[in-house]
Amino acid sequence: MRIYDLIKKKRDGGTHSKEELRFIIDSYVSGNIPDYQISAWLMAVYFQGMSSEETLEFTQALVQSGDQVDLSAIDGVKVDKHSTGGVGDKTSLIVGPIVAACGLKLAKMSGRGLGHTGGTLDKLEAIPGLSTELSEREFIEQVQKIGLAIIGQTADLAPGDKKLYALRDVTATVDSIPLIAGSIMSKKLAAGSDIIVLDVKCGSGAFMKNVKDAVELAQTMVDIGEGAGRKTAALVTDMDRPLGQCIGNAIEITEVIQVLKDEGPEDLRELCFVLSSELLKLANPESGQDYDALVREAVSSGKALDCFAQMVAAQGGDPHITQDISILPQPKYSAEIIAVQDGWISHMDTETCGIASSMLGAGRLKMDDQIQPAAGIRLHRRSGEQVKKGEILAELYTDDETLLAAAKSKLESAYVFTEEKAESKALILARVYAKDNSKTGLDV
Repeated sequence: MRIYDLIKKKRDGGTHSKEELRFIIDSYVSGNIPDYQISAWLMAVYFQGMSSEETLEFTQALVQSGDQVDLSAIDGVKVDKHSTGGVGDKTSLIVGPIVAACGLKLAKMSGRGLGHTGGTLDKLEAIPGLSTELSEREFIEQVQKIGLAIIGQTADLAPGDKKLYALRDVTATVDSIPLIAGSIMSKKLAAGSDIIVLDVKCGSGAFMKNVKDAVELAQTMVDIGEGAGRKTAALVTDMDRPLGQCIGNAIEITEVIQVLKDEGPEDLRELCFVLSSELLKLANPESGQDYDALVREAVSSGKALDCFAQMVAAQGGDPHITQDISILPQPKYSAEIIAVQDGWISHMDTETCGIASSMLGAGRLKMDDQIQPAAGIRLHRRSGEQVKKGEILAELYTDDETLLAAAKSKLESAYVFTEEKAESKALILARVYAKDNSKTGLDV
């Protein structure tokens, strides 16, 4: 088998066999195929696409390029939740404790933020003392004991994806749905959970800018999960405005605690409750229980907050943050954005909001950038809300005063004002299930 022939085959619209895809990935990871030939193959895939069978086999080849986590020692149903990335998205830190309080076991490996999107690990590590680096044995023991652990991905988990992504990033082949889906799902499958719920973001702050493409990506990932023997579902959700009011790391932890105390912004609450209900539904579809009620009871009773505190303590953090948020890192400097006119906020460019937060030190523009845990933004007014001249629209926080002016100017450019109220947009744009599910393939 020669990579030259496989490049030509895909270039001409051919379909790869399972053996051919395994050969491509294994040979590339082992260094037997050079970057320039894999780049040519990626470009052929970009233009010719992959069939659903090819996409599944491609994903499985990425999974088998490295280690796979064995969660069989954990009793009960093991679940995972993944977001395709957004601004203000702290849902994993809320959904995890909720479903753990309802009896599921959430064993999650997360990533760090880059560019305008935040990272779950960076937010967790804003908690004093907390470590996201556990051994596999510690990870499994913690999930077994308290039902919940969120840690960093190991270097040996789907290394084929890591190598391919670096190449896609510099060859303009990132935005191919089979390649995106394979990249995301290879890590989810390698992490070993029985059930996966996906939150596919759509809008100005997301990678997928329109609903059609977001639904296609969601369906592709659901089909991969189901084809690999995992119960999988997806929500397509709006990212045309930041999720919740806080963007950053420590500041987003304060909002996590708010929601787990049955408070906080309604959009964040709604999404977290629906994601939690979907996980419970997939875990026990025939029970006939009111999953929404179970989720709300887990929060209102304080059980979910207690699960979060247990996870924080188990990973070396200070669990007293759930009662005293002043323990979290506090910023040295702040600035305000004031409304200069009456009107309605018709739109917020969410990517711009995320970039402004990164400019304050809350995110990374390069992988080796250092995070300021206390940096971030609190949005007092968001899309769809009425404002009056002189009101505070947002507060910006940082430990470096010299960063405030540029970040403030950037955030100001995100707002679009109108005299009339704009039509409101739904938070959940679509629900996507397995194609052979008797319920429906797509519920919009």
